[in-house]
Amino acid sequence: MIRSLLFSVLSACVTLLLCLGQAPEAAAEPAQSHVQLKLLKNLRSSHIFSPKSAIFSLDGKKFYINALEGKETLVYDSASLELLKVIPHTFAKDDAPLFLNGETTLFDYTYHNCRGTGDRNQFSGKPVECTFTHNGRYLWVSYYRRECDHNASSPSALAIIDTSSDSIVRVMPTAPLPKMVCASPDGKYLAVTNWGDNTVGLININSENPMDFHYERLLVVGSKLNVAGITGNRDNVCGLCLRGTVFTADGRHLLVAGMKSASLHVFEVESGKHLGSVRLPVANPRHFVRSPDGQKLYVSFNVPGKVAELTMDEILNKAKSKGAVSGRVLTVGSGARTVAVSNDGRHLYAACNKSSSLTCIDIPSWRILATARVAPYAVGLAVHPEEKLALVTSQGRNGQGGNNVAVFAIEQ
Repeated sequence: MIRSLLFSVLSACVTLLLCLGQAPEAAAEPAQSHVQLKLLKNLRSSHIFSPKSAIFSLDGKKFYINALEGKETLVYDSASLELLKVIPHTFAKDDAPLFLNGETTLFDYTYHNCRGTGDRNQFSGKPVECTFTHNGRYLWVSYYRRECDHNASSPSALAIIDTSSDSIVRVMPTAPLPKMVCASPDGKYLAVTNWGDNTVGLININSENPMDFHYERLLVVGSKLNVAGITGNRDNVCGLCLRGTVFTADGRHLLVAGMKSASLHVFEVESGKHLGSVRLPVANPRHFVRSPDGQKLYVSFNVPGKVAELTMDEILNKAKSKGAVSGRVLTVGSGARTVAVSNDGRHLYAACNKSSSLTCIDIPSWRILATARVAPYAVGLAVHPEEKLALVTSQGRNGQGGNNVAVFAIEQ
């Protein structure tokens, strides 16, 4: 009996020693989904002239393409992929009611070009970016410049489209060379980020009537760029080249960054106060998109061809100290431009310009799931609300490539 007891104790000790000597079990990796990107159609027509940006309606039934050099916004049916309507961005004398009290400028901006043209609100605009407000009722489209303003040194404009009729109901002036337009989640403000002079215009949209919309303040990052007599390619001669713009989920803060730096700037919306900035893990940030739960920020970095996942709390906490923020970084393809996140927060998509590709990333595992080739010089991207389709616009460069919108089916 004593022998049996000693054997049991000895066996237990051996088992314990073996367990202590084992390496700890590795944590299970996040489950990885499977995605296939299947090309359905390449949209080409005389209207698809230098397509810049794309967006799906909130119900997914329609999508909009902004043709920059065509000076048109194109409306397509998402099911049939048929062109439904062409919205021209050319304004004549009869369009005067679209301009509230004939306004042509804001915050005392001066016209350095477009002199001698008579009515400054008779012009053609080059549509760049867009966003929805009022639960999808209004689509805001920014104009790179008025056609007569060759150096983008004078006030530009943006159009407000009523999506119930797909017609322009108002045109508002902007600072020189606006690009990103971004709506606050609380429905109070629209930010217009001006690539041309280091500023962001804040528009009060807390009304259902577009004629009530009005500017409240102009935010300045660093110092306002003097554009009088400015020359050169304004894609490069742009100060900080502000582009990435997003509101926090509570609408209290606005984040904005310039492509010529690795700094992200934080503003308090209600006061317009610049709270500080943080250093990003990579330089040359281009596009920001907030995660569906509002806790993460996804950023594309153009030249390095990378995307990053950052934490909103860390950004806000480190802004005053100008500290560096860290996060997950992934290489997706040369010239990472527009990014989009699925509504379930599972997938991140990136359109890559120089590698002419569309990439899908599994966010939990932070791995590339699928990559598809697109026409040269991809720039714009939109993902269907139910993640059924993806659109990639290829603008072209120096007359080469582009003039194409690729439509992909997303199969999971």
